[in-house]
Amino acid sequence: MITSKSFGRTAAGESVTAYTIRDGEAYATILNYGGIVQSIVVPAKNGSPTDVVLGYPDIAGYEQNGGYLGALIGRFGNRIGGGKICVDGRPYQLYCNDRGNHLHGGKAGFNSKMWRAERYNDYALALTYVSPDGEENYPGQLTVRVVYTFKENTLTIDYRATTTRRTVLNLTNHTYFNLNGEHDGSVLDHVMKISAETFVPTDDTMIPTGGFREVAGTPFDFRTPKTVGLEIGADDPDLKRGGGYDHCYVLSGEGFREYALVVGPKTGIAMRCSTDLPAVQFYSGNGLGQEGKHFYRKRAGLCLETQAIPNNPNVPEYEALESSYLSPGQVYSHRSAYRFEIAK
Repeated sequence: MITSKSFGRTAAGESVTAYTIRDGEAYATILNYGGIVQSIVVPAKNGSPTDVVLGYPDIAGYEQNGGYLGALIGRFGNRIGGGKICVDGRPYQLYCNDRGNHLHGGKAGFNSKMWRAERYNDYALALTYVSPDGEENYPGQLTVRVVYTFKENTLTIDYRATTTRRTVLNLTNHTYFNLNGEHDGSVLDHVMKISAETFVPTDDTMIPTGGFREVAGTPFDFRTPKTVGLEIGADDPDLKRGGGYDHCYVLSGEGFREYALVVGPKTGIAMRCSTDLPAVQFYSGNGLGQEGKHFYRKRAGLCLETQAIPNNPNVPEYEALESSYLSPGQVYSHRSAYRFEIAK
């Protein structure tokens, strides 16, 4: 069942609506502003309803604070070195908003756009946004449709996009999870497993410039479950560059498969993560720093952002793994899912 209510107005006067998809006692709330996942409420091991997503109580919180909480990210999720891309032999300079690089769509990415929302079925909400040719200096008019489905304690995100001109895109979602509850304050005690043999090293500005690094023998090895905080302060150059975990893992397997399991020990809530994309950015919330009831402190949540490898239009070996180029007549189509259950 889907219900809706007002979530206030933006500073520009646009009306924001919160859509709640309910399945039994569990539910997810989605905003038409930024396609934001504002909350996901599921039962803890003691049966109490627990919100496992970091989110603000009003639209002003999202407009006035950074962090991309819960938002759809585009056109290009993550980073592009120097904001430079080349499409059909023509160079394009994108807006640089992070240490001289392009991050999460630029100055005004999809996270700050108003999306057209419509009921897809009793458990699914479809959001559509048409990005004009030249927006943020990307070529092509891009039509994006994202369907959020919440059923049987699982949030599924289906991405689809088409373009009028050859362009690049890398869509993802930037939800911060805290399985002990959004108010808990830290994810360092969360136990996590990631099925990945390698991750992507970066330069000093967090740009992947080529190559892969084996996780074996490093703090990045989550093939065997361990707590997020166990080695987060280790003396490792890649870990220090990110101020913690902010790295792209190359996932094992192909097709739609489970790639991660995360458990909040206080609630017993486990999250099983699946995708058909080749990589995931694990971010341990190092940049969060606000204090207070709805202003989250450092590492109050973690993100698992499924995607193609960052900066891949500029690195052929990354581009070969998953191309971020899209031409007219092609359809960009990917799926990711987060299933919540009680840990055994």
